[in-house]
Amino acid sequence: MSHTPSLTRPVRRLLGLIGTAVVITAVSAMPPVAATPTDHESPVTRHSSTGCGREPGQQPGSSSLQPLRSGGLDRSYQLHVPDDYSPDRSYPLIMVFHGRGKTGAQTEQFTGFDRQPAILVYPNGVIGEEDKQAWQGAPYARQGVDDVAFTADLMDQVESDYCIDLDRVFAAGKSNGAGFTAILACRMADRIAAVAPVAGAFYITGEPCRPSRPIAVLEVHGTGDTVVPYDGDGTKDEPAIRTWVHDWAVRDGCRLSPRRQTIGDDVSSFSYRGCSVPDKPVGSQHHPIDTSADVLHLAVTDGGHTWPGSDSSSGPGYVTQTFSATEVSWQFFADHPLPNRR
Repeated sequence: MSHTPSLTRPVRRLLGLIGTAVVITAVSAMPPVAATPTDHESPVTRHSSTGCGREPGQQPGSSSLQPLRSGGLDRSYQLHVPDDYSPDRSYPLIMVFHGRGKTGAQTEQFTGFDRQPAILVYPNGVIGEEDKQAWQGAPYARQGVDDVAFTADLMDQVESDYCIDLDRVFAAGKSNGAGFTAILACRMADRIAAVAPVAGAFYITGEPCRPSRPIAVLEVHGTGDTVVPYDGDGTKDEPAIRTWVHDWAVRDGCRLSPRRQTIGDDVSSFSYRGCSVPDKPVGSQHHPIDTSADVLHLAVTDGGHTWPGSDSSSGPGYVTQTFSATEVSWQFFADHPLPNRR
């Protein structure tokens, strides 16, 4: 199984990029830092799922293909249960969506998310054009398939089977799967705390995006991506990545002048701070909400259609080892649970 670079030698300049403890880590020969219980454990509370207290249906430390009936279709997902799983503690749930023509199992291999102390789900899309699995929102996806409803059904199933911290449910993805996480951010912000698309194919569909709250977004993209060009592709209704990120900053009510920094020789970060939106008016005043929503974009100079930090095939082009997209996503997720429910 592939692995991601160790969580080592933090690049301190990135601390405070978005006002949180997001860390991008450089690759070195130092040994990995072991997770401690406090890194991922949560007590069983009213924000824990109904699966708490139930014995797991799958051996901890294992990964297997699971069936799910949704929308009149037989669907499936790859499920990984962490080594130390206990039904007496609640765990984060991370859903990782594959790219077009790929599978959940393949995505599990090159991302290495299984090293994180969380329940991992790698859903499988439905076969669309050219007999390739794809996700809703793309022109080549099978029309009429409601993958948002499938995701809700999948979350319901996993949350009923395992002890999940409902404030720490996240979505990541690659390419078409990354684009789908943006749809989830628009439509499921009440259940998904943050999203982390990598090399995302974001298609302009004309459908309005009105998330129920500001949602934290981490976007990673290579400037040399030949599959989903960094500067966009009008013939495919793909926006420029910087434009897409800026639109999320507007949507989240962030200050629109990003702070830019460089990491190593090939990564630039663009962080949008102060993200908030007005609450319902009280009298003649609008009171801002403390949203914990941040927008962070990492641009890999000459990076390909790849997963940064991966040591196995994730797509064509240059793969940076300056940071691990998996480790950065994990740190970003850790800092962005659902805000306090009101």
